[in-house]
Amino acid sequence: MAEAVTRESMEYDVVIVGGGPAGLSAAIRLKQLDPDLSVVLLEKGSEVGAHILSGAVLDPSGLDALIPDWREKGAPITVPVVEDNFYVLGPAGQMRIPNWPMPPLMNNHGNYIVSMANVCRWMAGQAEALGVEIFPGMSCSQLVYGPAGEVRGVVAGEFGRDPETGEPGPSYEPGMELLGKYVLLAEGVRGSLSKEVIARYDLSKGKEPQKFGIGMKEIWEIDPEKHRPGTVTHTMGWPLGSNAGGGSFIYHLDNNQVYVGFVVHLNYQNPHLYPYMEFQRFKHHPMVAELLRGGKRVAYGARAITEGGWQSLPKLVAPGVALLGCSAGMVNVPRIKGNHNAMLSGKAAAEAAFAAIGAGRSGDELSAYEAEVRNGAIGADLKKVRNVKPMWSKWGLVPSLALGGLDMWTNNLFGLSLFGTIGHGKTDAAATGKARDFQPIDYPKPDGKLSFDRLTNVAFSFTNHDENQPAHLKLKDPSVPIRVNLPEYAEPAQRYCPAGVYEVVGEGADARFVINFQNCVHCKTCDIKDPSQNINWTTPQGGDGPNYPNM
Repeated sequence: MAEAVTRESMEYDVVIVGGGPAGLSAAIRLKQLDPDLSVVLLEKGSEVGAHILSGAVLDPSGLDALIPDWREKGAPITVPVVEDNFYVLGPAGQMRIPNWPMPPLMNNHGNYIVSMANVCRWMAGQAEALGVEIFPGMSCSQLVYGPAGEVRGVVAGEFGRDPETGEPGPSYEPGMELLGKYVLLAEGVRGSLSKEVIARYDLSKGKEPQKFGIGMKEIWEIDPEKHRPGTVTHTMGWPLGSNAGGGSFIYHLDNNQVYVGFVVHLNYQNPHLYPYMEFQRFKHHPMVAELLRGGKRVAYGARAITEGGWQSLPKLVAPGVALLGCSAGMVNVPRIKGNHNAMLSGKAAAEAAFAAIGAGRSGDELSAYEAEVRNGAIGADLKKVRNVKPMWSKWGLVPSLALGGLDMWTNNLFGLSLFGTIGHGKTDAAATGKARDFQPIDYPKPDGKLSFDRLTNVAFSFTNHDENQPAHLKLKDPSVPIRVNLPEYAEPAQRYCPAGVYEVVGEGADARFVINFQNCVHCKTCDIKDPSQNINWTTPQGGDGPNYPNM
């Protein structure tokens, strides 16, 4: 906003934005290295873990490096993987892919089925015990820049702007400036401050476009006789077919619960595709329906996933600031794992910041962090699988299974790829085709037993936004949805959003675009997939959004 606002400020050695695995790892490592460092961590959710959604099968290598005695300290990581299944689905059956031809990196032996929300809650306790100041419910709405253009800090805790004008209202609270020698951004996928930093300092120059998927997840309580703790199942194929890349996961954790999830790559062309309904249709496959029948869904959520990998990783540092974890994009796509790399990135950033502060530096680039990510364990993890995603996008499911497997084997055995490094090409937004070139897809109506409509499911994300605030989903040009997106793309926001935020009401000259921001589960898909790039996702007031219990 253009108006002058006077804010109080607080100084810290390091300011961390985001209470996920990357931010918490950085906070913990800083205090391990020097208990006297002042470290603050700001989390936009109502509590640490409230906005965390992940599969998740956890590779414990990141936690092993950070807190080697995590078992003795009672980490909620208690369900080891005991069985690994991979299927290609057809409409009425499935074909199992044997485990033996798969590269070793695809083996889940030694990994754990976890709730990352609960792991992060536990990590927050470890951080606070070390003296980290953690402030949940504190959205960081803007960056603070220093006189030389360096990132100096963030504005957090702003409340009370008028919902219509966006100007300070009668109960306006300006928030505070939290300033640090270094700011570590660990916001997760497509974070609003990270996006600003990447653009301002041109950190993606010379890199491939970042790629994304939308991941949707339900927690089910199932019949105890069907429950197999430690069983991991992944599928590809039906119902997506040639319409889009993606697949599913089914993880049996404890307490007769299973995580049922579905990922759709966001570079799909057909604007009529409805990722949420593909997920709901998937649960009617005979194999999945048999597992879930007689059970009940207890939670739902969604979030975007970074899928660009090695060739899309931006420069990670700029003056005074560093990008951690999924703020930069460190997911190993074929493994569907990024939490271990997020933790390792937090640890590496903390060590670089500690060394810089010890040398009397501040506000410069943490080049040691960049070097460690690219030349260390994270870089090695991402380089081995760098071609799997672009192969899938360019050549489809079957060729990518064969060629991607070969590429991972040669990388694993010899440290080289026969394909070099394949580019991604278009952004996911630019990949969207015109509606006239594709047939609409007829989706079955949810039955209310295995499949559910979006608004019913959103209630199981426990999402809440105070309506007396400006919408945090901002249109650059309010006319674009009806003037451009509706005639050209059948306005795909009606379908790609997994929470029913966007709808077109009325027809013809009476058509209008409605944003139900109260439903938003903070997945960021709209910011990524809108073909006109007209939607800007920003943070709502602190604490608003989903309240995931066990994701």
